[in-house]
Amino acid sequence: MAQGATEYLVLLAVVLIVALVSVALLGFFPGMASDAQRQQSQMYWSSAQPISVVEWGFKNYGASNPGYVDFYMRLRNSGMYKITITKFILDNGLEVTGLWCSTGACPGGATVRNNFALAPGEEKMVGQYPDFSEIRTWWMSRIGSGYGGYESAQAICNLNAPYGYFIMNKFGFEYEETIDGQVITKRQIGKPVVVQCRNP
Repeated sequence: MAQGATEYLVLLAVVLIVALVSVALLGFFPGMASDAQRQQSQMYWSSAQPISVVEWGFKNYGASNPGYVDFYMRLRNSGMYKITITKFILDNGLEVTGLWCSTGACPGGATVRNNFALAPGEEKMVGQYPDFSEIRTWWMSRIGSGYGGYESAQAICNLNAPYGYFIMNKFGFEYEETIDGQVITKRQIGKPVVVQCRNP
């Protein structure tokens, strides 16, 4: 019986050592740790309620400027009621209520509120990527920590590409939810957004 207990303790010690070595290796290789964080971030936001981020990343801007990449997000109303996003809540206490449109005026006016009303199941893009006409004019120009307290994701990733990560430690939304004709203002703050940079 004593021999069985000894064997159990030895086996437990081996398992603990293997676990400690694994944690140390993940810390030693920051790329691996960041990739795990990126996957966790994507899983969290893709299933978040009522506003899900079903896709994000960096894409080449297009044939007119092939050396330029920009950040985009595809948002979905995964809830049961109509919502209107009024603010993007970001790092450093930044709350974005306006939009900047690169070609002409923003379709609904240059505010988040006028462009991000979502029926249940509806999706909209935010970002600047000409291959999708519905997001050509959507662009949050300043969404991450950097010079002056905030800077564009594209500028940050130009410093880190191709192996770095763009991280928004705080991210969320302020939105209005319409239930039986009553409009209720709510906030949804979630896990950090972790996006792998793309080298142009």
